[in-house]
Amino acid sequence: MGIFSFLFGNKANKIKDFTDRGAIILDVRSKAEYNSGAIPGSKHVPLQQIQAKASEIKKWDKPVITCCASGMRSGSAAAILRSNGVEVINGGGWQSLYNKL
Repeated sequence: MGIFSFLFGNKANKIKDFTDRGAIILDVRSKAEYNSGAIPGSKHVPLQQIQAKASEIKKWDKPVITCCASGMRSGSAAAILRSNGVEVINGGGWQSLYNKL
């Protein structure tokens, strides 16, 4: 086991656990980015709207996997949602996440 896996766990296993429990994929890119390609069935809320929509997202009552282009914005979105009581994981870039689903 590498130090990264020891410290942060295996992301692929966490993603599988979340998807097995009916997780919702939440894409936080801009509308133009989302419209140019996205994971089928994902929901779209741009990062700038996450705080305002956090209580609505919490009402989904499902685990959430955030994604964006590279993982930076989805990491910020995950932190905001987590602080609002949402069970969430940062899935990273949408294309690499799609390959793991």
